[in-house]
Amino acid sequence: MARLAGVSPTTVSNVVNGLVPVSTETRVRVERALSALDYVPNLSARGLRNGRSGVIALALPDLSTPYSAVLAHHMVRAATERGWSVQIEETGLGSRREAELLSRARANLVDGLILSPVRLETSAVRRGVSLPPVVLIGEVDQPSADHVWIDNIAAARAITELLLAYGHRRIAVLGVRNTATSRLREQGYRVALASANLPTYGAMEISCPTKWTPDVGYEATRTWLTDHEPPEALFAFTDSLALGALHALSESGLRVPEDVSVVGYDDVPEAAHYTPPLTTVGFDKQAFAATVLDQLSTRIADPNAPITSRTIAFQLMERDSVARRDSGGGRALATPL
Repeated sequence: MARLAGVSPTTVSNVVNGLVPVSTETRVRVERALSALDYVPNLSARGLRNGRSGVIALALPDLSTPYSAVLAHHMVRAATERGWSVQIEETGLGSRREAELLSRARANLVDGLILSPVRLETSAVRRGVSLPPVVLIGEVDQPSADHVWIDNIAAARAITELLLAYGHRRIAVLGVRNTATSRLREQGYRVALASANLPTYGAMEISCPTKWTPDVGYEATRTWLTDHEPPEALFAFTDSLALGALHALSESGLRVPEDVSVVGYDDVPEAAHYTPPLTTVGFDKQAFAATVLDQLSTRIADPNAPITSRTIAFQLMERDSVARRDSGGGRALATPL
């Protein structure tokens, strides 16, 4: 097989087992040789030989959200390129399922675990706890585990500053709750307001204590509007929340962006097709997945490798849901100030 592909036996093993990244060109040559020889790997024998199953686990808090679906898609795609199968799990808000999955990884039922904890305080990944190969994704950063994330403080500050650049001053935020993600995005929002010498209005912070779904975003925005003057702009902590907010604003007779500008976070594919298309925080999700899988591969190959933390760059996806506020207090569709 190695002779047919024109590579070494070690390279063939790397392609089959997915433990060491190889170039696309080399992988294609090896896979063509595998196909020509009708090679089917014996996973059971492989597991007995190297103690690995060829399966990793991806655990997300809520699989019902569009963001989770998009992220899982890219993770599975990146894992497949490395010869891994992916077991997808939902952890909810507690640490019990996290602990169970860590235990499965310790028992070698999966080779490694990608985990997205909700709160540092309740996560099963803690200092002093013996960890299997695991990579944390998202906003919970535990120094004893590898970590990949988007800088939520910087991203939330940047998109709030975009609204400020369009002339908005009364900026509401939607999605406040007791999670690491919410706290960091709220912090970035407040930093932007403080840098503009604006008060961080507690009354402008709309709570969503349960899930971040369109239904929750709709109900929270609708309820808030009954007791408050409409904001000049609204920053929703996820695109799903923004979708619900767009519904509530329309139902209240408010036009987006003419009356209220709206921005979101995550850049799920549907956001570009909202009415109007949503300005939001985006990032390269395939690069994110590849970075996570590279870290996990290194951790599986060498459990004693140095702990690493990687930050993936974000970008602001500017669409039609934001308008400039003119000096007379009205709105005009225009470029940022």
